Amino acid sequence: MNYTFHQLQIFLKVVEHESITKAAEELYMTQPAVSIQLKNFQNQFDLALTEVIGRQLFITEFGKEVAVIAERVVQEMENINMKTQSFKGHLTGRIKISSASTGKYVIPYFIGGFFEQHRSLDLILDVTNKTRVVESLKQNEIDFALISVLPENIEVEEEILIENRLLMVGNKPHRDESRPLIYREEGSATRSAMEEYFNTKEKNQRKRLELTSNEAVKQAVLAGIGNSIMPVIGMHNELQNGDLHVLNYPRLPITTQWRLVWLKGKKLLPASQALLDYIRNEKENIIEEHFKWYQNYG
Repeated sequence: MNYTFHQLQIFLKVVEHESITKAAEELYMTQPAVSIQLKNFQNQFDLALTEVIGRQLFITEFGKEVAVIAERVVQEMENINMKTQSFKGHLTGRIKISSASTGKYVIPYFIGGFFEQHRSLDLILDVTNKTRVVESLKQNEIDFALISVLPENIEVEEEILIENRLLMVGNKPHRDESRPLIYREEGSATRSAMEEYFNTKEKNQRKRLELTSNEAVKQAVLAGIGNSIMPVIGMHNELQNGDLHVLNYPRLPITTQWRLVWLKGKKLLPASQALLDYIRNEKENIIEEHFKWYQNYG
């Protein structure tokens, strides 16, 4: 067999999209060029890798098996390239992090200095809800996840960053039991914590509203629409300015930990390992510099 690394990359894109046209677009190649390379790769095998039924391209079972192996080969080749660069003193590649939505107030401070030092690295940061973060972690689509509650049924390793404190907040300094409670959407760790606190899984104790992001909840509380249990870490300016107030409720704060997690046994690439080492070495300095105000709440 005499196929090339480039052909493996092209074949994997075709498998990913089940489309030569979409593969060509993502690879910045012409459709005929992708077709030629795919045909040359196919010629190395006696069994079909793809088949066309009607006008739809499908990957055969044999093709799917080849793709699994090809993925490993491509990954190892990228590892070799990154390892070569690391021996030269340069980190290259891409780090993928998926963060629970409130984590956007946390993760930039813990990784900003690292990416300032290593400008040749690319960062993909997906900020979404906990359900999607856990699914990305489970499918090994990311290098790290930032979450406040450990996922169930997934073995992970972790590096704890900072406490996550949830307190009841409103736009007035006093409690008003007539105001509705504002909840996050299903799948949010904050939603789960708030439901557990008010025991609302079976019944509503107070009129409630539901919004789909932490920022939306915060704006609703600022507007006086209702009160909510929210992570204090995302309300620095509003609390300092007196636009929001922590309300005195028993059994609060609810405290968890913001933690960076990755799949147990995952072989971290040099760039990912370097980021983890940086966080471990600089964590206390980062907390002191950026989160000293946090100690005043909870």
